[in-house]
Amino acid sequence: MLGEYRISGRRAADISASIEGAVGRGELRPGQLLPPMRALAEQLGVNPNTVAAAYRTLRERGVIETAGRRGSRVRPAPATTGRDHIRVDVPEGVRDVSSGNPDPALLPPLAEAFAAAAAEGDRAPVLYGEEPVDPELARIARDGFDADGVPEGPLVVVSGALDAVERVLAAHLKPGDTVAVEDPGWGRTLDLVPALGLRTVPVGLDDEGPYADDVRRALEAGARALIVTDRAQNPTGAAVSATRARALRSVLQEYPETLLVEDDHGHGIVDVPLHPLAGATRHWAFVRSAAKAYGPDLRLALLTGDAVTVDRVRGRQRLGPGWVSRLMQRALVRLWADGAVDARAVAAAYGRRRDALIGALDRRGVVAQGRSGMNVWVPVPDETGAVARLLHAGWAVAPGARFRLSAPPGIRVTVSTLAEDETEALADAIASALGPAPVRSYV
Repeated sequence: MLGEYRISGRRAADISASIEGAVGRGELRPGQLLPPMRALAEQLGVNPNTVAAAYRTLRERGVIETAGRRGSRVRPAPATTGRDHIRVDVPEGVRDVSSGNPDPALLPPLAEAFAAAAAEGDRAPVLYGEEPVDPELARIARDGFDADGVPEGPLVVVSGALDAVERVLAAHLKPGDTVAVEDPGWGRTLDLVPALGLRTVPVGLDDEGPYADDVRRALEAGARALIVTDRAQNPTGAAVSATRARALRSVLQEYPETLLVEDDHGHGIVDVPLHPLAGATRHWAFVRSAAKAYGPDLRLALLTGDAVTVDRVRGRQRLGPGWVSRLMQRALVRLWADGAVDARAVAAAYGRRRDALIGALDRRGVVAQGRSGMNVWVPVPDETGAVARLLHAGWAVAPGARFRLSAPPGIRVTVSTLAEDETEALADAIASALGPAPVRSYV
């Protein structure tokens, strides 16, 4: 059952560490069945309750899953391994369009903003016990939320969008609860949910966002939370339209106890309007990260939501990091005040590159989608084959397996740095990679 690997330990913590370590090293593979608790307890000479506690810890950490009498097994994508290992190593000379990174040429210089923030800190150092959110940052953020129709709510600053999602889920849910997630969706989210001991249920989507009927089915089946990307959805580029937002709000109003988490992934880099869902349920959270517009190393996101949710997030944050650096917050204020990023120009640049590739693929009979942001999603019949053929042709794309639960196979192409004179060649390569493999004859 377990091949050559032998689980060890006398305490629950040691047993769980033995299994988790083996998963991380690849000695226990995704989907591999674990021994029944009583059998393992007998083998180790411990009480069955000790093994039960170890298995419970592993479930809560997203390493294993249990299906009643069918037993416990390593999760198909255990949190120990994560989806980041599903990537293409880019050899020298191969053009990398797989990274998901913004165009460095469209990111603002940071030196002056941080120098000004540091000088302000020298004049008035931030000390323990002070307000965790810079007042000017809060004012600017609230003005932006108001302009986009996000309901009134308290504000907290967190270390990026994923930090916000994790804190909000942990504030309301318990291990074993189910979360409805977009499929295809952001790979980090698809890893994070099971890592928290939660279950995922996939929700399909198109260019206009999640399907309302899929959301209804998920909530009817008992999902306690829904995570939605409003704009520049990764990997498909979907953006919630006004029509889809009305349909989704209607469904959510039927399930007012649902925890709604919205990620405005495209803030600052898209030119499509925002249609927020916030307020359709009792508990909600809306997050905007600075990473895409100002650079991934600017680990800062603004989170607003209902009073209970934000208060719980603040309370837990206070017991951990305390606050996100006010130096970083002040630097972002300076970047905003100076207009360091021309959002319209950035959106237009990404839009031209995205539309050019989608158009070139369409002329070759290849369907692709990408309504907003910096990525294009291309459905493919054979994901592994398409990725391998493209790599052979000199292009590295992201395998769709990094972003899927049960959705059909696909590849993600990041167009953020795609030059105009590269578009046709890339479209040719993709069209060729999607065709049937050449027939080999042996003589």
